[in-house]
Amino acid sequence: MARYTGPVCRLCRREGTKLFLKGTRCFSDKCAIEKRNFAPGQHGKDRKAKIVGYGLQLREKQKAKRIYFTLEGQFRAYYEKATNAPGVTGELLLQQLERRLDNVAFRMGLATSRRQARQVVRHGHVEVNGRKVNIPSFQVKVGDEIRVRENSKKLTLLEISREFASHQVPPQWITMDAANLVGKIIALPKREDINLPVNEQLIVELYSK
Repeated sequence: MARYTGPVCRLCRREGTKLFLKGTRCFSDKCAIEKRNFAPGQHGKDRKAKIVGYGLQLREKQKAKRIYFTLEGQFRAYYEKATNAPGVTGELLLQQLERRLDNVAFRMGLATSRRQARQVVRHGHVEVNGRKVNIPSFQVKVGDEIRVRENSKKLTLLEISREFASHQVPPQWITMDAANLVGKIIALPKREDINLPVNEQLIVELYSK
């Protein structure tokens, strides 16, 4: 499947805010926003145009896409599904993104970033309800049990990730047995559970045109 493979720190610089794409690095002095808080490129330092209207809506969409590592086609499909479901479209859109298996693995502390969590899932280290699932976009539902496969529990990556996760606020919609690397979805994520620098209403306005 197609995916973005370029440098991710320039994505944060383009949006002018931390998107937390590189795990522990984002909390250190090495973070690109801390060192070079201006747009990437030859003229990034000099050009600081005022963004209004369509530009604001586009930037919000780009932020959401980059945080969850989705491409335009897939992101648009999430929006279309949200518009056809009863409820608030923007919140339903974010809910679908939060229910991606790679994001759930990140929220459970199995990786220090969503990009790393995607790799953990793709490499077959995660089971859903006792079956191996290696599709990062797999949508979990209430009642699903997510666990690390027995043969993968000794990975050094997981030890580092658990230490990182111990300093983060755990999500309210997932119960976690950290000792056994098992989590269970007990509710659908609500907007207040999704603490991200994204204004979903602007995304809805963009696609509604």
